Amino acid sequence: MTGPTTTTYDELKNKQSELIRKALEGSIFIASDTAPLPTTLTAGADSQLLPLPEGYTDIGWVDKGDGATWSRSVDTSDVESWGAVEPTRRDITKQTDGLKFVAQETKRQTLELYEGIDLSSVVPDPTTGEVTFDRPSRPSTKYYRVFGLFVDGAGVDTIYVAKVLPKANVTDRGEQKWTDSDTPVGYDVTLTANYDEVTGTAIRYFFGGPGWKSLLTQMDFATA
Repeated sequence: MTGPTTTTYDELKNKQSELIRKALEGSIFIASDTAPLPTTLTAGADSQLLPLPEGYTDIGWVDKGDGATWSRSVDTSDVESWGAVEPTRRDITKQTDGLKFVAQETKRQTLELYEGIDLSSVVPDPTTGEVTFDRPSRPSTKYYRVFGLFVDGAGVDTIYVAKVLPKANVTDRGEQKWTDSDTPVGYDVTLTANYDEVTGTAIRYFFGGPGWKSLLTQMDFATA
């Protein structure tokens, strides 16, 4: 009688260090909720990056420690049954995606996000250049398009990873410190993704670039 075929761990394992991604550089772009949504990240046989639709503005430098922190939470409802030691049914009742960052540049866009106010009609004093505005007693909910992008690799190994929130609003703001330490004045903002009826999603993912294309087989994606 022949025994079972055996193997070794070295033959079983498939660890590919070239598939480990790192966000070497990136940006967060904000646009109004009426701006066109990106539909494609790259174009051409060489998978080069496409420009964003009109209306997207880079939030600028953000804190290195936090970078762009994407969160996700899922709530479930469990059914407990007589005689069962674990739930016999589990349904997802809520899922929430968010983006947190600390913007370091003081400009109209960061002030609008942090203070929850539209400054498009604010005109600097023609003589002094001074800007002043009041925070409203009840800020209105304002929705944005958010496009987060990071770059890994260089040249023919460049990989782009992006996420789009078609309908996001600011749901939390962290405290702001004024100090002479190494920490600059920052604008700690958390945006939450909302389901968008037009696109049919709360978040859209993009992966591309020449480096990404060259690794499709290793990542187990079907190729033409």
